[in-house]
Amino acid sequence: MHTTSDARHLRTVTWIVVLATVGLVFDGYDLVVYGTVVSTFLRDASHIGVVTPSVAGALGSYALVGVLVGALLAGSVGDTVGRRKVMLCAYAWFSIGMGLTAMTTSATVFGLLRFATGLGVGALVATTGALIAEYAPKGKKNLFIAIVYSGVPLGSLLAAGLAMVLLPLIGWRGMFWLGALPLVTLLPLAYFKMPESVAWLVSRGRLEEARAISVRTGVDLPADEPVAVLLDRPAAQEKAGFAGLFGSRYLFPTLILGLMSATGLLLVYSLNTWLPELMLRAGFNAKGSLSFLLVLNGGAVIGALLGSKVADRFGPKLVVAACFAIGAAAIALLTLDLPLAVRLAAIAVVGMGTSGTQTLIYGFVANYYRTHVRGAGVAWCAGFGRLGGVGGPLLGGFLIAGGFELNAIFYVLAALAIVGTVLTLVVPKAHTPSTPTL
Repeated sequence: MHTTSDARHLRTVTWIVVLATVGLVFDGYDLVVYGTVVSTFLRDASHIGVVTPSVAGALGSYALVGVLVGALLAGSVGDTVGRRKVMLCAYAWFSIGMGLTAMTTSATVFGLLRFATGLGVGALVATTGALIAEYAPKGKKNLFIAIVYSGVPLGSLLAAGLAMVLLPLIGWRGMFWLGALPLVTLLPLAYFKMPESVAWLVSRGRLEEARAISVRTGVDLPADEPVAVLLDRPAAQEKAGFAGLFGSRYLFPTLILGLMSATGLLLVYSLNTWLPELMLRAGFNAKGSLSFLLVLNGGAVIGALLGSKVADRFGPKLVVAACFAIGAAAIALLTLDLPLAVRLAAIAVVGMGTSGTQTLIYGFVANYYRTHVRGAGVAWCAGFGRLGGVGGPLLGGFLIAGGFELNAIFYVLAALAIVGTVLTLVVPKAHTPSTPTL
């Protein structure tokens, strides 16, 4: 029988999941929309000045560097000032950044604003996982995180789809103005409907606020916090943010989880950048090669949702390792002369083993750390891992420019997936606090 508290909890979690997912849809949109308009800049200097291919590449990288910096900054800030404040500021920040970018007439200013917008995108990506982990129902945390982070590839697909329909009508500036919509839609809703994390408030010793939000939202006070908190004493003994993340307790797993995320994002950005070109070299036409990219991202979304359900039952570590390994096998299959239907199926599995695995990694990390360092842990995963994202396009370009055969390139990517498997398997068991005697 459902109680009033259960109904309040369900309503609260529904609002948080919907708002967080929509936020990451706009994140995905903001990161990909540049790719839909770059050809306009290359062919018409009247927009932001002369843009050469090398300048276009640099402009595209600035947002990713901003994401890296924003994610790392948000980690410590989120564990210090709270999840809600960081997420509300991130919604406003990247929306204003997109609006200002839509009005620029200079390539230099455009690049600076792309970096600035990336700061907000990174802060949101880094903080969302911590909030969802602290509000999701027990036994469904990986599933809820997978649902929310699937907003990123959905936003990428949305950017491509809207560009096909609207770009000729509203131009590149209109496409960027669409990215500013959260300022007047998502932000007001989140302000009223997204509460602060009860677990975070407890971890900081703010018990009165935690109890008030617990009553209002139907969310129970956490039972796994430090003894000092449960005894109503200040939680300052526990170092929060990066200070706690790189303390002796978490140093080794933090380094391994960062490398694991970087490996995953190296694969994600290598394939998302170069898969159409690799398929062209395999003999497919331009339209057919782009269809592989669609299948890749579709497989990522479906694979992450299915994998998260298994992760909630058996634990995320083995599921992430298995997905990396399956991805490696699927990439290796692409070296064979397969029928088109089988090749497409293999590409979908590759999506599950790369982008889908990265979504599962966010769930793994968010549930691995305790509350006082959780925000920093997810931020480290998103921020340090972004180095792999920056390196992905460079790796593909290096291999293609170096004259590597198509099969050799696929084997290199498969080997990276195996590295991801090994890194996942050596992550030590998460620290669980012993039950206090009160």
